[in-house]
Amino acid sequence: MDNFIKSFPAILRVAGDSLEVREASAIAAWKHAAGEGLRAHAVPIKLQSETLIVSVADAVWQKQLGAMLAQLLFRVNEILGQPLVKFIDLQVDPLMANRAGSSAPQNLGSVDNEVPLELWAAANAIADKELRQAFLSAAVMQTKRLEKQNK
Repeated sequence: MDNFIKSFPAILRVAGDSLEVREASAIAAWKHAAGEGLRAHAVPIKLQSETLIVSVADAVWQKQLGAMLAQLLFRVNEILGQPLVKFIDLQVDPLMANRAGSSAPQNLGSVDNEVPLELWAAANAIADKELRQAFLSAAVMQTKRLEKQNK
């Protein structure tokens, strides 16, 4: 998969002005940049001009991802090898986001919505699912402890 992702710049050069290739590449780049942890909560829909439209389940995800947009935009364009995407528009659409939810990690339970997005990126680097879940559970417990201390 990494070899395919690394081939995006060459594919885009060869495709020229093909809107279909540009859109498919931008969508695939988003999925790779967002990682497994975010994939179920932020579904790329289409590339409209230079704006990638991404569906999110609710306003909470819209706000949390909004804080990471610059980083995600950078990652997407880095994967594409060119500034193909200038903006990312997060649109709340529970039905669209829930369609991708079937690929979400199943064993996380309520941990899923409690984990700060920065930790999802770290968790995505852990290939072993059980170890990833243990990491996320520990992260949530530590976050809750720190919140109690700060109150």
